[in-house]
Amino acid sequence: MHDIWNPWHGCRKISAGCRNCYMYALDRRRGMDGSRIFRTANFDYPLQRERSGAYKIKSGELIRVCMTSDFFLEDADLWRAEAFAIMAARADVIFYLLTKRAARMAACLPANYQPGFPNLSFNVSCENQAAADERIPHLLALPCTHKGVMCAPLIGPVNLRPYLTSGQIEQVICGGENYDNPRPCDYAWVLDLRDQCAASAVKFTFIETGAIFIKDGRHYHIPDKRMQSYYAAKAGINLQGQPFHFALSDALGLPLDENMRYRPQYGTQCTLCGSQAICNGCAKCSTCTMRLPT
Repeated sequence: MHDIWNPWHGCRKISAGCRNCYMYALDRRRGMDGSRIFRTANFDYPLQRERSGAYKIKSGELIRVCMTSDFFLEDADLWRAEAFAIMAARADVIFYLLTKRAARMAACLPANYQPGFPNLSFNVSCENQAAADERIPHLLALPCTHKGVMCAPLIGPVNLRPYLTSGQIEQVICGGENYDNPRPCDYAWVLDLRDQCAASAVKFTFIETGAIFIKDGRHYHIPDKRMQSYYAAKAGINLQGQPFHFALSDALGLPLDENMRYRPQYGTQCTLCGSQAICNGCAKCSTCTMRLPT
């Protein structure tokens, strides 16, 4: 996808949320070993240019980082400073960072980044209550402007109320589990998270049901991820929350004009996608061909 940057690939499982890791499952299908960690050939993706000389990634785009690894993985310590430097060089782009290694974040931050890390969103994965209680305090202690929580795969109820009241968390994203022996996601857990976010005016996005979804005590098997996303969107429970803004800057360090920011374009099928509220827009990848129910 055009909105993902994987400077390195591979990871090591460290928690309950890792048990059925989608990256491991997809690598296995390709004959690869997900535990093999390596720097990718696309390491400099944010700096790559088109033939015209323009950047491939446009000003104002949202780029998700390390979706096939963990940005704060110990094995990536030799590469992370360079990745931070690339993100600082593209201060006109929003980078979304996600980690299960929250305890390492503070020690891994560069000292020479612009105060507040204005173009970065720091997020921790909280698949259950134990993960939330372990990781979110580390997130809240960071000297960063933008912070969020990803409850995916959501494998149990999570109470975020003590953390949402801090006013630091801008968004909560949640979704069920897929691939190897997926554990069920209960809609009651999702609705409770939504209500918690509503009480604190925090943005909430339900991206997918997962392959095993429980609603009103009934178990549903939904193996197709597009159908999972469709049913999440159909639920209509997403919240805008309190608006938040990324203070981006151009190559001269001047505030990026709003008119120069990338404007996401959405296809007709995008309205049926649970991730629309957090995505970069349609990539024109021609995968929107499956007929979905109405």
